[in-house]
Amino acid sequence: MPDQSADRIGFRALCLRGLAYLLLIAALLQGVLYEANQLGVMRFSESGFTEIAQTLLLLGATALVLMTRRLDHQWPHVTLLLLGLLGASLIREQDAWLDAYVFDGAWELLVTLLVVPILLIVLRGRLSFAAELERYAATFSGGLFAAGFLATYVFSRLYGRSDLWQAILGEHYLRIVKDAAEEVTELFGCTLLLLAMLELWLMVKRRQRRAAN
Repeated sequence: MPDQSADRIGFRALCLRGLAYLLLIAALLQGVLYEANQLGVMRFSESGFTEIAQTLLLLGATALVLMTRRLDHQWPHVTLLLLGLLGASLIREQDAWLDAYVFDGAWELLVTLLVVPILLIVLRGRLSFAAELERYAATFSGGLFAAGFLATYVFSRLYGRSDLWQAILGEHYLRIVKDAAEEVTELFGCTLLLLAMLELWLMVKRRQRRAAN
């Protein structure tokens, strides 16, 4: 059983980390403002700042969960499922490029090839997975991941519905407003996913340091 005291974060570290996360979010939103003001027809498109930032955030989150799997073997099923979710999301973000330069539907095939084997492995070890998930859900990383998952895959999709924005804006409806609302919300969700994986990696590092002392 891992040392649960390693899950606690000191007050100083918590304050510094909170400031760093605040600055990251502020920087991302400054990038969104630049995109809105400067990029013209590229605003909130596949080539815009927001979409590129989402890709980089998901790439970082995927790299962090891979690093965590190499460092620690306490969460084999949870980290494998996280890897599948984040990897599939990263592939999905490249759908336009894959459809244009590989073949139409390439991203769907790649996601299937990634996710199906992972789900089979997790289902085969479902009892161990349930125990791991119970422990993970009680951590700061688990809370951040839940918030990021809901923001990215649920809230942004519902908030970005065309009929919602047509009802809000009426005859002044512009698709760019709807796209901006959806993509910026998804950007925040991807940020939370990155921070969740960073917190998981940091927690594993803390546990290893305490075990070595």
